[in-house]
Amino acid sequence: MNIKYYFINNFETNNIDKLDKQTVVIYRNYNSKSLNKEHILKLKKYCQKRGLKFYLSNNVKLAMKLDLDGVYIPSFNKSTKHLSFLFKKKFGLIGSAHNIKEIKIKEMQKVNKIFISSVFKKNKNYLGINKFRLISNLTKKKVVALGGISKENIKKLKLLNTSEFAGISYFE
Repeated sequence: MNIKYYFINNFETNNIDKLDKQTVVIYRNYNSKSLNKEHILKLKKYCQKRGLKFYLSNNVKLAMKLDLDGVYIPSFNKSTKHLSFLFKKKFGLIGSAHNIKEIKIKEMQKVNKIFISSVFKKNKNYLGINKFRLISNLTKKKVVALGGISKENIKKLKLLNTSEFAGISYFE
């Protein structure tokens, strides 16, 4: 199954309307100091109508309280407090990592999948294909490619031993 993960900061229906049912929407609004619950519930309802799963970034308690499909734990979040929570059976717990140390932290956080970044985007966390393959082999968790994935380089995912990917620009 080729699952795709689309990160959004704003509720823009024109991009969400283009998504297929194999896409998970991850809302990560790090710009505002507090998360607007009504806004999140509107997004949840909109995604449900379209048959899309909806995850919240970096707030396990709120994702559970609002009965979302799951939560995304970013690489900068090292907390394991959520391990004491009782999750519903189908609640997804996913997280990102840029290096071996962060992969081990995500394993301790008991995420189901680890997003490894950055595959193609040349930034301070740039890995490229070879480093991505090396560090993704250091975990038994399912791995998702993240960073700089575009329509032009999507075929290169076959070289990464993963069919799942996440991004922003790919979907816009």
